[in-house]
Amino acid sequence: MSSPKKTSKSPGRSKARGRSTSASRKVTRSRSRSSGRKPKAEPQPEVETTIEVTKSTKRIPRPSGKSPSRVSKRETTVTTRIVTSNVSAEQEQASVTPVRTSSRISSILEKEREESARLRDQLRSEMLSNLKTPPPLEKPQPTKSTRESPHYEFMGPIGTFFLIFLLPFTVYYINWTCRKGRCSILEIPKLPRNIIGEFFEVESMLIFLAWFFFQVVLALLPVGSVYEGQPLKSGGRLKYRCNGFFALIVSLLTLAAAIYFKCPVTKIVDKFYKLMTSAVVFSISLSVCLYISSRFVNPKKLAPGGNTGNVIYDFFIGRELNPRVGSLDLKFFCELRPGLIGWVIMDWIMVYKAYETGTLPANLILVTVFQTIYVADALWFESAILTTMDIIHDGFGFMLAFGDLAWVPFLYSLQPRFLYESKLVLPWYCLAPIALLNLVGYTIFRLSNSQKDRFRRDPKDPLFSGMEVIPTQAGKKLLVSGWWGLCRKPNYLGDLIMALSWSLTTGFGQILTYFYPIYFLVLLIHRERRDFEQCQKKYGSSWNKYCEKVPYRIFPYIY
Repeated sequence: MSSPKKTSKSPGRSKARGRSTSASRKVTRSRSRSSGRKPKAEPQPEVETTIEVTKSTKRIPRPSGKSPSRVSKRETTVTTRIVTSNVSAEQEQASVTPVRTSSRISSILEKEREESARLRDQLRSEMLSNLKTPPPLEKPQPTKSTRESPHYEFMGPIGTFFLIFLLPFTVYYINWTCRKGRCSILEIPKLPRNIIGEFFEVESMLIFLAWFFFQVVLALLPVGSVYEGQPLKSGGRLKYRCNGFFALIVSLLTLAAAIYFKCPVTKIVDKFYKLMTSAVVFSISLSVCLYISSRFVNPKKLAPGGNTGNVIYDFFIGRELNPRVGSLDLKFFCELRPGLIGWVIMDWIMVYKAYETGTLPANLILVTVFQTIYVADALWFESAILTTMDIIHDGFGFMLAFGDLAWVPFLYSLQPRFLYESKLVLPWYCLAPIALLNLVGYTIFRLSNSQKDRFRRDPKDPLFSGMEVIPTQAGKKLLVSGWWGLCRKPNYLGDLIMALSWSLTTGFGQILTYFYPIYFLVLLIHRERRDFEQCQKKYGSSWNKYCEKVPYRIFPYIY
């Protein structure tokens, strides 16, 4: 009897071949019995089974004669070769009849099928787990810099605690000392008998709120360009509508219309101290609300330095980096709108009131023009603030809220208010060099800032082709030539020169009118130090190389 082929094309044909083999064995045994001889042990045929398992179906076809060699993510082929040959003598003795032998073979094949199915399921589960199961996400832990070993500024929690009280006191002390044409630091101001009535009233609070929300409406109007901020650590970029210059023009036109229609705009000057208190109360209330709301935001939205865990320090610095109400970014809005534009509006109201009284000093007009140009420049280049430390690093807390809404408008307007009340007049030969000094300061300030902004946007601009730059590991370049080769902060130098020219319009008879340039010098030196630390962390050895090439910080050949 001829042995069967080693591979079969289908399960049906294999079963038919098995039945024919069994029938031939019955004929052989009957012949042996008739001849009186025992039948010889017939060799067991080799059985080769190929089981093919695919990921897309549960059918297990019989041998195909080929062993797949490619395994992909979509299809997995498992080939199991089962070869049974020369069944042992013990198995032959146990299987006396061909029927039992066939049953034994079927049992063996069934076990092999079960084993193949088990291996198939195991392999499938392993592949699915490798393909679809993402690695477990680790729970974010507080960063070492903010939780385990926080980096404090302003002398830490103790220093910020005193600043929370010192800053409002400074605003009240200087403005109450410098009034009615007298501005001596040696005189102790006498407090009024009715302190509450002198410094607070509901009408003034309503005027301040009306001004604040008027600027909110202007900021939300679909006027002006939309810019993207710096990349956030939480991913993406925030969008900012920059229409501050538009808001300034509308505000000045509104003031002109109010004067034309005889509205009592001079009440702003009469209620100066009450409006100042309204700004202080509002900024403190806003700071409290910002701190409370920051407790419920995603930790990724917190400022790098305002998440130390210390309530006082975080309240002062600001916890949330970019608090928003809808599309209104509160920090970006307060930075340049209500306080900065309000400062210029108060200056021009003082000029108008001086005009009404019949005495309009030229130095009052000059300092008002200086400050208006300064504010207009900041709002015209409003998008440049998106790369400053205030926006990308500091949170929005008491420091910025109080500074933007109370400190700036009610201390920076000190020189115009003094000139309006004192009626001090300087001759033209004094005003001419002051105007020239302010022009020099503004030129340095504007050209250095424009060069920096243009280099940030496109370092490959032909304008910088012949200038020296230092590449950094962060992918950016440091400009070593031009204004930024003169000193590290030429824009600060121009800012300080302008601040000095403003105070020179008040003469030399009092020191308090020079508070602004003195304070600004301390502020910019401290800010330069903070910026130095940030750049050193960010740029490493490249920043050290830049500092070697440009050793002077703000004042060339001096500091």
